[in-house]
Amino acid sequence: MDRDKGIKKLPYLLSLFLLSASGLLLHLRIHPFLLPNPLVPGETYIDFTNSLSTILPLIDMIFVTILFSFRKTFVYGYLLNGLIVIYGTILMGHFSINQMIIKNIPFNEMLLKSTLPDIGIAWADFFVGKALFDLYMKDEIN
Repeated sequence: MDRDKGIKKLPYLLSLFLLSASGLLLHLRIHPFLLPNPLVPGETYIDFTNSLSTILPLIDMIFVTILFSFRKTFVYGYLLNGLIVIYGTILMGHFSINQMIIKNIPFNEMLLKSTLPDIGIAWADFFVGKALFDLYMKDEIN
């Protein structure tokens, strides 16, 4: 019986992992933190400003998935997942608005050149976590 419950949760856990891994890959593409050193050709350096943007998706991919994997810690996974999505939405929205102003992007192109699709991925990750949370809660009641 317990095995059947684990099998029900596996697609949600996999979805949670894949969505957060996709977010991490997007961040690595948009904000590469290993940059070529302009002073020394062939050498790279770590841009700590850009490396900070990979921390939240990395935490989401590793810790949230692990926390959701166990009955004793799923509540903490849900809480951490929600916090990451809220912070991510604010930070990506701020980044997008700054880029629109700096690059003087016309209003009709803002939707496709903004971080709105990335924010959508973050919220999809949250709602998969919510479905997993509800599944755990249903098992707790029964």
